[in-house]
Amino acid sequence: MNTSLSWLFRGTEEIFPDKPESDDPSENLARLLTQSDRPLRVKLGIDPTGSDLHVGHSIPVRKLRAFQDAGHTAVLIIGDFTARIGDPTGKSEVRKQLTSEDVKNNAQTYLEQVRPILDFETPGRLEIRYNSEWLSKLDLAKTLELLSTMTVGQMLAKEGFSLRYEQGNPIYLHEFFYPLMQGYDSVAVEADVELGGTDQKFNLAVGRDLQRHFGQKPQFGLLLPILIGTDGEQKMSKSLNNYVGMKEDALSMYSKLEKTPDTLIGQYFELLTDRNLASLPENPRERQKLLALDIVTQYHSQEAAVQAQQAAMTLVGGGTTGTEKAVPEFSLAGIEFPAKLFYILGASGLCKSSGEGRRQIQGGAVRLDGDRISDVNVAFDSPSALVGKVLQVGKKRFTRLVS
Repeated sequence: MNTSLSWLFRGTEEIFPDKPESDDPSENLARLLTQSDRPLRVKLGIDPTGSDLHVGHSIPVRKLRAFQDAGHTAVLIIGDFTARIGDPTGKSEVRKQLTSEDVKNNAQTYLEQVRPILDFETPGRLEIRYNSEWLSKLDLAKTLELLSTMTVGQMLAKEGFSLRYEQGNPIYLHEFFYPLMQGYDSVAVEADVELGGTDQKFNLAVGRDLQRHFGQKPQFGLLLPILIGTDGEQKMSKSLNNYVGMKEDALSMYSKLEKTPDTLIGQYFELLTDRNLASLPENPRERQKLLALDIVTQYHSQEAAVQAQQAAMTLVGGGTTGTEKAVPEFSLAGIEFPAKLFYILGASGLCKSSGEGRRQIQGGAVRLDGDRISDVNVAFDSPSALVGKVLQVGKKRFTRLVS
């Protein structure tokens, strides 16, 4: 395989169909890539069901950029219509339906977060499409045609549906529409390749079936791994607090990433950076630092990454001098004084709640300007005693208190 194809396939879990021995470019993506007389249309769909993306979400976006750099057309589909149903994949119960305003706001933040990754400037390299463009126009006849392409048995073969059915949890009819609508996206944009996580294979396969039904050449499915979170155990998720957010400040990103478990370092470098894996330093600690610097640079800048590294070293050592540029700020203007510190921990976002703030103080994890706080009921009569100081929880969470 030539260098460009090796790069396109780097970190890929599965490509389907994949018959390397075949001379038919409809069965061999590598052959199609080398023989096609036009740029391929490479689809990635994202449903704006929330406001924040983490670096695990960046994996297919980075792969989309690799196809752009190879001269192909990235088709980024914002699922503003499908988001209102929600992908049932991996869900044990029906998802809450979002309002159109929620979806619109989330879509805008998603685009802002993927902008550092994708090429938005080169003509012909990026199409941003909203699937309401075609899905909102489907009439009953077309909807029935889509439904006629699949059986209930095929739908129940989908892992999430089969598990819910076995457990007696309700499956609503509108949820069956989701794979069909996502598949119809491939028809609407005439995709040659669709990218997705390994949990999306069913949905990508539906796209192939629908393209075949509507007289198009079926797309290739290119599946990418689901990233394990910073805890080294479960998939990255905000709800599990093992995530690194794509719009987090540089210091928070760096502080999390430099603690990446040794077992994940190789995968993180492969999926989240452009580094030559053969040239990585042998020392595990140096690898952690290099990984953190690389990823923070992608979303901020090299200068911000270096400042974050220096600030993290200073703060972990108990100091605060010289960290002004790197530490994010929290305004005390909305705090009613006198106020207990555990309340400020919750209000600032360093802890999920005041209760967690109390527990962190009791556990000895809280410092104020480098001094460990041991009194769970410590309170402050006015903000003047706090302004300018760094409030810290553990080794990964910091904020500078301002007026």
